[in-house]
Amino acid sequence: MGFPIYSTTILEDLVTQWYINHRYTKPEDLNIQDIGLESQIFLRCKPMQARFMKVGRFQEIIVDSRLPTIYQREQFFHELCHALRHAGRQTMMPRAFELQERDARHFTLYASLPAHMINEYTVTSPAIIDQWSRDFKIPRNLCIERLEKIKGRIVPSIKI
Repeated sequence: MGFPIYSTTILEDLVTQWYINHRYTKPEDLNIQDIGLESQIFLRCKPMQARFMKVGRFQEIIVDSRLPTIYQREQFFHELCHALRHAGRQTMMPRAFELQERDARHFTLYASLPAHMINEYTVTSPAIIDQWSRDFKIPRNLCIERLEKIKGRIVPSIKI
């Protein structure tokens, strides 16, 4: 079995379509500097907690320079979600903040392991987690979580 038929989410479809529209078709295309520029967001690495900041038209994502690159990439995708999908002062709205963080977690999974790229892999391979982690340059725990989400959305085959 290669890649199973599974029901994608609306958010997953939006991320995939954005990547396809911008010609991101292979894991090596997912350069966070390029994605930031494409989104008109400046990316900086500094020894501080990751964050998204917007001042007027200037937008910036900061990732923690003290962390290994794979974790910086995870931080980037998380903060990119806040930049593209969320507005307002999160500290002033605790319930909305919780929902935004959940949305950002899902976005991170889809942006770091996009459906149109991972469907080229054999998900039943015992080495799939290590392969995704290596190819997409992201932490293993993100790959495990993404695989679990896929397993939970597999469309059962209909037998007649």
